[in-house]
Amino acid sequence: MYAPYKYSEINVANTFYEPSIVKNRNNAQYSYWFRSLYHRVSSVIVFEGLPWNGSVKQFLYYCLLKFGYVDCFKDEKFGKAFQPCTLSGMDFYYQPTNSIVSNPDLNVTHKIHEDCGILKLTPDYLGIWDVLDYYSCMLAEFNPAIMMSVINAKYATIMGAETKAGARFLEKVVDKVNAGNPAIVFDASILVPKNPATKEDTIHDYSRKDIKSTYVGTELINDFMSILNQFDSEIGIPTIPYQKKERMVTDEANSRTIDSQARSLTWIESLNDSLNEDVNRILGTSIKARHRYADMIGGDDNGERSDSSDEPV
Repeated sequence: MYAPYKYSEINVANTFYEPSIVKNRNNAQYSYWFRSLYHRVSSVIVFEGLPWNGSVKQFLYYCLLKFGYVDCFKDEKFGKAFQPCTLSGMDFYYQPTNSIVSNPDLNVTHKIHEDCGILKLTPDYLGIWDVLDYYSCMLAEFNPAIMMSVINAKYATIMGAETKAGARFLEKVVDKVNAGNPAIVFDASILVPKNPATKEDTIHDYSRKDIKSTYVGTELINDFMSILNQFDSEIGIPTIPYQKKERMVTDEANSRTIDSQARSLTWIESLNDSLNEDVNRILGTSIKARHRYADMIGGDDNGERSDSSDEPV
């Protein structure tokens, strides 16, 4: 939640950037990718039997992904409800015992297991905002690099003029080249006057003869897609390595599938454990969480591995 930070606290937060001169979060590229990755990860988890729909359901996803847990309870005014909360207290197993809900319409302290159930996404009571932030920073850095590479690839010749009119003329030529014009026709009289000593035009040409050797767009796009591929794998969207999709062997493909399950199946298991422990009992519901891509990653409807290794050999 938002907190009003003092100037000294803001300075401390800024020192966490490495290198400190680079501020790769305060820009439109970062915001774009954060929203995009948030939408992608929201597609992985599917709830069945939820008593909430529409914008309330979307708020539930937001709370779980950002804060990691919510307080689920019954209220005379709001019925079956959930709210972001603050946990307090500690029992024998070092688990929280109380939940504090602070809402403009409701301020209450609940006893966990009695008055409410805690629906949590991860075993450590944390959200996954750090995952979105990590990958958003990297993807935001690649975007301008790719765009600059494309722009530079379109400009094949650099020329120098000795008059202001000649410079303006060359700038116009560059604009037309970058606009994608296949041919440019101009008045030859606009060119720089001939050098009286040599009787030759004083136009300085710095041509890049081999554009391919200076174009790094392909490498940048490959790396960009690899990072996006890594994010999909981390959150549980079935994927294969971008660079090796045409020559992967079966063992590599299976290994990648297992790797993509690691975190997402932990989230599904944590959600279902908390639903079965308290939430469904207190709300009088039969909510269940499942992995949207379970059939593609070799799991069952609950997102659990169908080829369980718990069976005796």
